[in-house]
Amino acid sequence: MNRRALLTGSMSLLGTAALASLLPLGRERALAMPHFTPRVRRVVYLFMSGGPSQLETFDHKPGLAALDGTELPESIRRGQRLTTMTSGQSSFPVVAPRVGFTQHGENGTWVSDLLPHLGSIVDRLCIVRSMHTDAINHDPAVTLIQSGSMNPGRPCMGSWVSYGLGAPTRDLPTFAVLLSNSGLFGGQPLSTRFWSSAFLPAHHQGVQLRGGSDPVLYLDDGTGAPQASRERLRDARTALDQMHADETGDPDVTARIEAYELAFRMQTSVPTLARAGDEPESTYTLYGDDARIPGTFAANCVLARRLLEDDVRFVQLYHRDWDHHGTMQTDHPIAARAVDRASTALVLDLERRGLLEDTLVIWGGEFGRTVYGQGEVRTDQYGRDHHPRCFSMWLAGGGVRGGLVHGTTDDYSYNVVDGALHVHDFQATVLHLLGFDHTRLTYRSEGRDFRLTDVSGRVANELLDE
Repeated sequence: MNRRALLTGSMSLLGTAALASLLPLGRERALAMPHFTPRVRRVVYLFMSGGPSQLETFDHKPGLAALDGTELPESIRRGQRLTTMTSGQSSFPVVAPRVGFTQHGENGTWVSDLLPHLGSIVDRLCIVRSMHTDAINHDPAVTLIQSGSMNPGRPCMGSWVSYGLGAPTRDLPTFAVLLSNSGLFGGQPLSTRFWSSAFLPAHHQGVQLRGGSDPVLYLDDGTGAPQASRERLRDARTALDQMHADETGDPDVTARIEAYELAFRMQTSVPTLARAGDEPESTYTLYGDDARIPGTFAANCVLARRLLEDDVRFVQLYHRDWDHHGTMQTDHPIAARAVDRASTALVLDLERRGLLEDTLVIWGGEFGRTVYGQGEVRTDQYGRDHHPRCFSMWLAGGGVRGGLVHGTTDDYSYNVVDGALHVHDFQATVLHLLGFDHTRLTYRSEGRDFRLTDVSGRVANELLDE
């Protein structure tokens, strides 16, 4: 062997060794999870995109009636960063809610009259009035509560759950996403990255199911080929892809194989699942007639229950009608009416089927709304801007304390007074109920270990059953 051949061969060996050392960084590692006995097996997250006003839903402030029209004190606002929509205002007048509140349940919990059905099951709900976030605009706020970071490129909560728990069913995705048809102004814009797996293997991303007879686009084979022929084609493609995966160690190829296999099985399972005609009349008595209309929030709640029955791990519903900068008196009631009965029905439906005890139901948006009015405030109309310092959510189901109201805000519902829960605390608590130590549910990418809760977060044990 001459000197040139020796050096050429050595460089090839070094390159191969370097490549081999890098490949495991992109692969799923063998996981010993969950870390402890989980309280719940599945999650349904009813996401109210746009930011519901805590003042018109769950944070009753009767004292605001006497302060209506007065200037919000600077001692309360404390120089908070404002959005571009209100930063030019010279005045920040307090606007008392133009909606009544009624006490419900054993503890007399105050709930807005816009949500009478949810009020009727308040003893099953754990209401948190002291949530807060870091973002003041929609996209970074949704990105933060979904993925743990305001910057795009992180896996969302459903993908982390899929990664940690795996798929209990072979015929459906582990993580499903449903979007309501908007009834107002077209709905708050959403990006598919809100249900992305990012650097996690691709088969952990959310699968969006559409309303109607075609829940997943291009799922139908369309060729009319016999089942046996299609199975042979699938097997041949899988064999070729597996050869490539074995040669390269590329995790994306493995993920693609799994995606093809799942899509093949979903050609049968999804159309059957989405058939609303299989539901008895009692379903529509419970959820309301909107549940008969594909794509409505109510219809999606019924579909979510069916997915949960079939052991889909994480179901995310997005309702996009909650961004009311100038239309609180007209549009906020419409958004509330669209979700009130169906959200309540879902909790009751899961309970009567014996699923609620090991299912976590989550309801809430990305932030709250300001106590001061945005723009012109009239007697017949007013608006509220984005507010990250406090907002309300509720949880129900396995492991959480029903009938609890956690946290308090100041007299203006502007700052948290006690029981503060950051978005990362909320995420850590959800993962805890699923059996995870949120600090140990990690994935190595680009030389560091990432997790849903980034570098903070605590489990809110005060919300949990003993």
